[in-house]
Amino acid sequence: MPSTFFGLTIAGSGLSSFQAAINTTANNISNVQTDGYTKQVANRVASEALRVHQKYGTTGSGVTTTSITQVRDFYYDVKYWENNANVGYYDKRLYYMKQIETYYIDDEKTYQKGFSTILDTMFKDLDSLKGNAGDVNKRNEFIGASNNLTSYFTGISEELQSLQSSCNDEIKTIVAKVNATASKIATLNKQINQLELNGGYANELRDQRALLIDDLAQIVPVTVNEVPIKDSKYPDRVTGANWYTVSINGQDIVDGYDYRTIECRARDYKVNQTDIDGLYDLYWSDTGNSFNTTNASMNGQLRALFEMRDGNNEENFSGVLTKVDGNKVTFDQKLSITDMAGMNMDTEGIITIGNKNFHYNGFSYKTTVDAEGNETITSFTFNLEDVDAAVNLDDYVGKKAEIGTSIDSLGIPYYMNQMTAFVRSFASKFNRLEQTGVDLNGNDMRTFFVANITKEERAFADDNFEMKAGNYTYTSESDTYYWLTAANFGVAKECVKDPTRFSTITKDKYNELKGKDPTGDITQGEDAYDLAEELLKLQSDVKMYRNCGASDFLKCLYNDVSVDKQEASTFNENFANISESITSQRLSISGVDEDEEALDLVKFQNAYNLSSQMVQVMTEMYDQLILQTGV
Repeated sequence: MPSTFFGLTIAGSGLSSFQAAINTTANNISNVQTDGYTKQVANRVASEALRVHQKYGTTGSGVTTTSITQVRDFYYDVKYWENNANVGYYDKRLYYMKQIETYYIDDEKTYQKGFSTILDTMFKDLDSLKGNAGDVNKRNEFIGASNNLTSYFTGISEELQSLQSSCNDEIKTIVAKVNATASKIATLNKQINQLELNGGYANELRDQRALLIDDLAQIVPVTVNEVPIKDSKYPDRVTGANWYTVSINGQDIVDGYDYRTIECRARDYKVNQTDIDGLYDLYWSDTGNSFNTTNASMNGQLRALFEMRDGNNEENFSGVLTKVDGNKVTFDQKLSITDMAGMNMDTEGIITIGNKNFHYNGFSYKTTVDAEGNETITSFTFNLEDVDAAVNLDDYVGKKAEIGTSIDSLGIPYYMNQMTAFVRSFASKFNRLEQTGVDLNGNDMRTFFVANITKEERAFADDNFEMKAGNYTYTSESDTYYWLTAANFGVAKECVKDPTRFSTITKDKYNELKGKDPTGDITQGEDAYDLAEELLKLQSDVKMYRNCGASDFLKCLYNDVSVDKQEASTFNENFANISESITSQRLSISGVDEDEEALDLVKFQNAYNLSSQMVQVMTEMYDQLILQTGV
């Protein structure tokens, strides 16, 4: 039989339970604007019934608050994290693409003169030399405009290299953030389990952990797994603790209370000829294995940074090994680079043959010139160094080789290589025409455009400017246009100092005029500009870059930038909209709704008041029973 005061106990359980519910609601309302806070609820169940020696057998004993837990849907968390990686990727890519686009703007109205304006000015000044070949002032104007053209390319190259350095620095910063986040999650795992082993729920700590995962998912793709820890002696019994793991890019970085870190290591060698020194590659600190940033599952801000820093549009060197001669390896099949303009590898670096890395120090290549003067590279031979004695290079014949990684993205190396390809093509055609002429004093003209390397000029003096049909072999040390890049493009100092050195007349025309008037000052005559007319054709008539004339260079490159930026902008907007939709669905379950909480306040207040009235009723009954009965 229950106690006489059993009803008061039941009413008291109601007061206690709804007091907890109101406190939980108050906590929700207080955190309505707290970032990452998850709605909490006080879970109630009917208390265990008591068996009584009455006809009805058992009687209810009130209500019990079993727990205060979060209202969270893991499905929407996963969807949010997956989409967050896409948002992070396109947002970061758009940020850098906008900067690259500004480098190629050509708008005289805003006083930002670009390639087209500078090139037009240069050829207009060249055109003014027709009939004024002996005018030193006109020559100075043309040479000054030519210097502006070379300065344009070197200036853009400096900006792109500075941007590459910014990407590199940001990679290091983000990796440090990933490592710190992994450490915090491992610490929170331990704190959460310590609380929940005693039967509670670490709601606030779980919110902190979930917020860390939200941030981490924007940097790298994240996978989370949480499983209950069971008693080893009684497998059906759960301990109350959970084992929480976090994977990024398909590999565990947090495993319960333990975590791994990623380290940045500066490269010993450049991948691309125009790369800055000290670019980072990523490795797992515990194993030393490479952290793959180019696999299909990679996403997020880190992928965007690597693509912007290293993206080459799959135009890095690759080929199939066909011949081994000591430590020299030759590739003449499936070559990705078949012309001088596209050569982008450095003179020394790492070449990967059949998934094994080898150090090369210098290379040579064979090229074939057809009757029209077009070059085609037919083979490359690399000089390998420090080859392990246990390695048999013959075993690698038939295997694919690659310098760097083929990245299907238009990053900084791609734009640098595109500018270098144009500069090499334009300079070689311009110089070869110039080398057919003589200066104002009748002396043979040398190269006009040169490579300024470590404050010294490389003028391609050994270059066969006539480009006769045949087969040729060059090395990476030869004075070829391989040494000319957009970053070192310049005008020969002798022409800058002495404008009479620039040639506007061919040797044949000079000799013809000299034969007619051996005593005259023929180089200043109005007919002494046949070479200038040939040079003027380079502006648009001669195909040299992506089957276009020089004047179309900016259009091609700017189209690449604009299309890439527009794509990033479109996808960024789309994934941002998806993120808003998922966030809305997520908050509809786990977020604090002010109207719902206001309704809960009224509901729990009424329930609390009813329990209070029950106490009042029971008090009156006890008063009647104890004080009034029998009086």
